[in-house]
Formats: sequence, structure tokens, C-alpha cells
Amino acid sequence: MSSDASSALAAREMVKRFLDAARTGELEVFKKLAMQLDEGKGLSRTVADVKDANNRTALHFAAREGMTEVCKYLLEELKLDVDVRDDDGETALLHASRQGHLQTVNYLLEQGADPSASSQLGATSLHHAAGIGIIELLKLLLSRGVNVDSESDAGTPLVWAAGHGQQDSVKVLLENQANPNTETEDGITPLLSAVAAGSLTCLQLLIEAGATTNINAGGATPLHIAADSGNTEIISCLLNAGGDPNTFDEDGLKPIQIAAVQGNRGAVEILCPVTSPLPNFSNWTVDGIIEFMQSQPSKEHENMKETQKLTGSTSENSKIVEVTPEAKEKALEAKSRGDDAYRRKAYLEAVDAYTQAIDLNPNEPTLLSNRSLCWIRLGQAEQALADAKSCRSLKPSWPKAYYREGSALRLLQRFDEAANSFFEGLQLDPENKELVDAFRESVEAGRKFHGTDGPKQAN
Repeated sequence: MSSDASSALAAREMVKRFLDAARTGELEVFKKLAMQLDEGKGLSRTVADVKDANNRTALHFAAREGMTEVCKYLLEELKLDVDVRDDDGETALLHASRQGHLQTVNYLLEQGADPSASSQLGATSLHHAAGIGIIELLKLLLSRGVNVDSESDAGTPLVWAAGHGQQDSVKVLLENQANPNTETEDGITPLLSAVAAGSLTCLQLLIEAGATTNINAGGATPLHIAADSGNTEIISCLLNAGGDPNTFDEDGLKPIQIAAVQGNRGAVEILCPVTSPLPNFSNWTVDGIIEFMQSQPSKEHENMKETQKLTGSTSENSKIVEVTPEAKEKALEAKSRGDDAYRRKAYLEAVDAYTQAIDLNPNEPTLLSNRSLCWIRLGQAEQALADAKSCRSLKPSWPKAYYREGSALRLLQRFDEAANSFFEGLQLDPENKELVDAFRESVEAGRKFHGTDGPKQAN
């Protein structure tokens, strides 16, 4: 190895140790490394200029791990910019809020951090607080004047709270006049998110606040979504609140037909007495409806794409099936539309396109990986996990499948399982930095979640 290459490697290693010291709260080590990195520019400028590949500074790392003492040194002694942004447009406040570090968030706000700062995707600290359900943090941010209905690509804080089944967050946001009928560009409302998340309590709170039950997003109503999942309590709640069982989706199917295709007998039993009979059914009974729908050609199953789009349900993607060249070509066209929608951050539109591609070519793991990522962007972790598992089953030698699985598990706060998934991916690709970082972060998050950290600085 040349001397230049050796020097570059040593420099990268020092930067890594420097940022790790900020992340772990080793302030004296951090200061020492900062001095070593300084080449005459001055300590403040040197520290501000040291960043990782995603342009995250020491302040981002310290805030993300709740290392308030490091933040104090950076902001009070070195006078760094409290609102410096990384490549995702995220500030230290956003990093601290996502992890629920209440005292660090409070300190950053006291130092002038913008409470309404948003990422490139529009997510604010209020979105993250709502999604993880830390009520003190939620109330703190609201007290700082953050717009309760601030928009992100994945909806308002209320959409995030409902989509994560965070009933206390939903209650607080509604008490602060959050709009229960706000819609994303794709027509997703808090109520739709609550139904997709299977949260009866969130659904009830939203209905009490005046949420509309017959919203139609992408051709499917809340009843269609509930019928697809077979959640009888949610179906009953929607019906009692005025949900219309006779609404057709864009493929001409009523909720009862969706339930029958999926074999959700309990849902069919509830919907049958309140659904007007369809003329092509010779036997309008629970058994007759299920038998008729399940005897239809596979095209009837393909017509489920809009409900699949919203619920993340998949066919048996792990099984290799014969796909014609024509179907593969059409799948590539649908994938191209999905890729374009993702670049435009139209994630539900992307999910729809990827779902169509999967229906045409269920053997392609990339499609499941892409749809899993879209679900993560939408905050729908369960759906993301289902796609990631199917992707892994199709291509167990692909490290990205393990990364997708771990990311979904991490979003569900199942940190130990997430770490295991990332570790399994590392066995396939030991040099994968993305997997290495994700594994370390999940291990640390798991320790904190279970309260097994050793002594460290207080927030």
C-alpha cells in the first residue's frame, strides 16, 4: 500500500473514531480527536467540517443518541449551527426526536433549534413524536407552536400516529385541533391509516372527532381494507359509524367480495346482512358468496391490487411460478412506473405500480424490495415487513433483503430481531457499510429499549 493510501486510510479511521465518540458520549476522547484533526483551520471549523458519507456531523450523531453533554460542548463552546442539515435535510432536533430523547430535544430547543424544521420528505419532529407515541415530547413540540397539521409526503402527524396505532398520540393531536379528515396527495386519511394499522381504538377516536368513514383512496374504502384483513371489530365499527358496504372499488368489487376472496368468513358473515345482493350470485348466503368468489378465475384475484396497495397483503410471492415473456415485459413497464413514482416521492402510487408488477411477475425479488421500501416511507412497518420476508424467501442470498427486513423490524421497535436480520445480511456481505451501521444502531437501540445500557451521561 502506498504512503498516500495509508494516510487516507488512517484519516478515515480517525474520522470514524471521532464521530463514534460523539455518538457514544465520550466527550474527552472526542475533544482529543478534534484537536488531532485540526490542521490550523480552528477547532470550531474543523469539527463542523467533519462529516460522514451522508453529511451527518458530530451534532447529528450526539443528538441521535441523546448525548446532551456532547451537544452542549458543540453548541456552547464551539458555537456550531444548531440547525445544520444532513443529506436528508434533517437537523439534530429531528434525529433526537425520532429516537425520543426528550431532554436532548428540550436542550436543543433552548439553544434555538427550529421546532418546525422538516426533512426533505417534509417530516418534522412532531411527526416522529406522534409516530413513536412519546406524549411529553409531543406536548413539548406543540407548546413551541409547531403546526399540528404540518404536511409530509406520508401525511400529517395524525396520519403517522394513526398508522402506528398510537392511540395516546391520536388523542393529544385531536385535543389540539388536528384535522381528522386531512388527506395526503394519494387520498390517505388518518382513518384509513388506523384501519390499515388494525387499531380499533384509534379508529374510534377518529370517528368521535368526525372522521369520514367513506373516503375512497386509490379505489378502496376503509371497509374494503378492513374486509381484506378480516378484522371483524373494525368492520363492525365502520358499519356502526355509517360505512357503506355497497360501495364498489375501482374494479367493481364490494367489501364482501374482497372478504370472500381472502376467505375471511367472519367478515363475510358481518357484511352479508347489510350488503345488497349482486345479480350474478345465485346463492346469496355466506357459504354461497365465499364459494362463488373463490371459484372465479385468477383475474378476480388480480383485481385486488388496490386493496393490496393499501394493506400490503401479498400473494404467495415466495413460490416460483411460470411467467410468460409478455408478462415479464408488462411487469418491467409497471416497475418503471413505480420507480418514477418513487423518485417523485409519490409512494402510494409507487406501491400500486409495484403491486401490478408483482402480480405479473411474482418471481422478481427486486419488486418486493422496492415495495417494502415504499411502505417504510409511508410508515407502514407491518406491510414493509411482509414484503421483506417474501423478498428474502425468494432470494435468500441477497443482502438487501435482510436490510429491508431489519429496517421494517426496527420501525416496529423490534430491535433485537432487527439486529439479527442485519447480522444475517452481514454474513453474506461483511463489507456492507449500510448493514454494519444498521446492525450497530439496532443493537444500541435494543439496549436502550430494554434498559440494559451501562452507566452513561444523562440526557
